[in-house]
Amino acid sequence: MDKNLTTTDGLTLHVQSWPAPAAAHGTVLIVHGLGEHIGRYARVAARLNAKSWNVIGHDHRGHGRSGGVKGCLNADDDLLRDLALVVDSARAQFPGPLVLLGHSMGGLVAARFVAEGLAPQPAPWHRAVDALVLSSPALDPGMNAVQKLMLSVAGPLAPNLAVNNGLKPEWISRDAAVVAAYKNDPLVHDRIAPRLARFIVDGGRFVLDHAAQWKLPTLLLWAGSDRCVAPAGSAAFAAKAPPAVLTSQAFGPLFHEIFNEPEQDQVFSALEDWLARRGH
Repeated sequence: MDKNLTTTDGLTLHVQSWPAPAAAHGTVLIVHGLGEHIGRYARVAARLNAKSWNVIGHDHRGHGRSGGVKGCLNADDDLLRDLALVVDSARAQFPGPLVLLGHSMGGLVAARFVAEGLAPQPAPWHRAVDALVLSSPALDPGMNAVQKLMLSVAGPLAPNLAVNNGLKPEWISRDAAVVAAYKNDPLVHDRIAPRLARFIVDGGRFVLDHAAQWKLPTLLLWAGSDRCVAPAGSAAFAAKAPPAVLTSQAFGPLFHEIFNEPEQDQVFSALEDWLARRGH
């Protein structure tokens, strides 16, 4: 089921929802990664629907069917303000608990959104949610020295000069069919501008700085053989966050898209078992 929302600065956000066929335990709001789109999560949604969870998600601005320039932001907190709109829409559409599930850059966005609630005076875009799932989150983008230098130099001069993100499609999965579909997907792009890169770097630092104060029930699943983001970011969060609220698991051999790997059933099992304790 498709619908559109309008952002605070007038862009169209494409929203997709997959209602559960029967009475639902709650809703999972999927926040996708850099360069992709929510349509790539139809199979994840089907698995969650089968476990009686509604699913909703949107294409980030500059991604998929949403408006905006590819890989660009107009303001540093655009993705967070956009997510607030989708959270409000999800709450209006579906009753019950709301769980954020963020993958890669989407994991960073979801975690940064939650972390804002730990601030003495949270930003107006902050919304409370009931639980959080992070899939290979971009808490440490793994930038090399040259990339960091380019960001520091180009960022202030040309914050929306979009360039190739440097990620190779072969890094997302060890399944050749997944890689081929990604390469042939007309809604996938490889653009990133300095302002978006800076948001990812700063957001990851903010989340890790606040990990010890984490209060929200969180499931962290990450790829141990990730080359798109640094697994060290997830390991650092797992080491700092209180065990009372965090369940974490590293999948050593897996590449970045853990729900698209040959061992995906292990990942789905970990997710579904954890969600079974969250719904009403």
